[in-house]
Amino acid sequence: MIKKDKMCKVLCTLLISGLIFTGCGNTSQGSDETTETNQENVETSDEQATDTITGRIKEINDKTITLIAMGGEIPDGQPGGGNAPEKPEGEAPDERPGGGALEKPEGEAPDGQPGGGNAPDMPEGEALGGQSEEMETIEVTVNDNTVIKDTLGEEADFAILTEGVMITAELDTSGNALTISLADMGEIDMQGGPGPQGGPGGMGGSNGAPESYEAVTVYAEDAESVGETFVSEGADENAVLVESGANVLLSESMVSRISSDSTGGDDSSFYGIGAALLVTDGTLTITDSTIETDASGGAGVFSYGDGIVKVSDTTITTKQDTSGGIHVAGGGTLYAENLQIETDGESAAAIRSDRGGGTMYVSGGSYTSNGLGSPAVYCTAEIEIENAVLTATGSEAVCIEGLNSLSLADCELSGDMQDLEQNDCTWTVILYQSMSGDSEIGNSTFSMNGGSLTSHNGGLFYTTNTESTFSLSDVDIKCNDENEFFLKCTGNSNARGWGASGANGADCIFSVVKQLMEGDIIWDSISTLEFEMAENSTLTGAFVQDESNAGAGGDGYANLTIDETSKWVVTSDSTLSELVCKGSIEDENGNAVTIVDFDGNVLESGDSSYTIKVESYQK
Repeated sequence: MIKKDKMCKVLCTLLISGLIFTGCGNTSQGSDETTETNQENVETSDEQATDTITGRIKEINDKTITLIAMGGEIPDGQPGGGNAPEKPEGEAPDERPGGGALEKPEGEAPDGQPGGGNAPDMPEGEALGGQSEEMETIEVTVNDNTVIKDTLGEEADFAILTEGVMITAELDTSGNALTISLADMGEIDMQGGPGPQGGPGGMGGSNGAPESYEAVTVYAEDAESVGETFVSEGADENAVLVESGANVLLSESMVSRISSDSTGGDDSSFYGIGAALLVTDGTLTITDSTIETDASGGAGVFSYGDGIVKVSDTTITTKQDTSGGIHVAGGGTLYAENLQIETDGESAAAIRSDRGGGTMYVSGGSYTSNGLGSPAVYCTAEIEIENAVLTATGSEAVCIEGLNSLSLADCELSGDMQDLEQNDCTWTVILYQSMSGDSEIGNSTFSMNGGSLTSHNGGLFYTTNTESTFSLSDVDIKCNDENEFFLKCTGNSNARGWGASGANGADCIFSVVKQLMEGDIIWDSISTLEFEMAENSTLTGAFVQDESNAGAGGDGYANLTIDETSKWVVTSDSTLSELVCKGSIEDENGNAVTIVDFDGNVLESGDSSYTIKVESYQK
């Protein structure tokens, strides 16, 4: 029997006796020679390795590293073991770029609209399905005997260890590090593309922010230019760089970024290296212009750190991989109005964000991504979009990772994701956590008010290994013929390893008003789901409990609340935890559906051939 009480389980915890990655990508083991040398160092140490941990560096203080660990369970007595102090609900870490509430300068949306009011609260006291409310940490001590290795397995200095990078550490019984290795997380995106973005991806890279950028034109002071052409052909350089707090206005410009030698990858995704226009500190306003790139990592317009971009009435075209149309990372801010964007590369979302996030406000225009693993919107930031056409022809339409949000108002959104072996299902909108370090762990939020959502392949909404909140209001939803599911809220067996298998479910609140929905709701016992229907909403489908990715199972649940104006049209036998129905429930022929409890007692009799099994029922 499913119980409503939920147990807090560990999401990011210590791995005991073995190297296991819960994310994706490849781990470099280094050369045989390096391995033998490091083994000798370990053998001559006074302490032998007892534990191996993998995780992301949260903080470095002198020779002590605070690590957000991944995998099994931290034993009591270790830092982060036992019961961690509770974190105030709803708080984002102060140091997180974009943490806290998103303040829009003007035109705040009214409560109940996307971006306005308060999102529904997660049920109190509940942890992510199979996951803990607070990330588990452990302190690792580095001493003179610690061997530090880079991603190639070569010995390196302590200075390569910086906040945010992934490492693997072998510890002695006192918690001292015998060896520390930077993790080579590879470049695997959600659909096999070359970059860490493009939908649920591999582990992010570990390179730090550059001390300087190569650029053809650098603005370090206020300037204005009309009708000028900017051309960049060098490897990994920017055509235009705005820095040092400069305020720059470009209009009627032509910006061209072409290079066959550029490397792209994490440096481009995280820091804007190789973007056509990059702002790191200052404000760039660009209007009535044309931006074209044909270089790996050649984003159109990129805002990083203290950069602010205002771009309007401009056409942006990118051809290569990891080349988003408009892009923020590291806390950058970007305003876009009436743009025409088209991208063709892999991991090249038309509207893109990456590590460190930021804020984006988009109004009007058309945004199309054609590459494999390139959603129309890839969100690791706070993004609001209105009155725009958002199209992905080779990917899901939207991907949101971790503690970030996307709000759509009166937009036309469509996706066409391919069926790939590395995925255990196919979706159109996904909210998840890859554990790559590119986004803080927390609630992923998707809201859509008005407009349309078209799914050309697979299911519609998928959430896994995260907390998530969905809000739909009067959206015209068009399913494909297969229509695998309307919502899937479960653990996963994705080949890239999103969380620990059997403990990587989702905690989801899915609320709708004035909404027509078609398709099944799939859930499992390592996830929690609150599905709420109001204001003349109708669901045609079934609630299906599928334990395929639930491992040994858990105490998760699926609750459905139907208000007096809404209706559920049942299409097959269904299983729920709690059912509260003030409205109506019937099958496709209009027959009442029988409702029974888990002991077989009839709570509501009906003439339909379908049965709804519940733990509790309330009219």
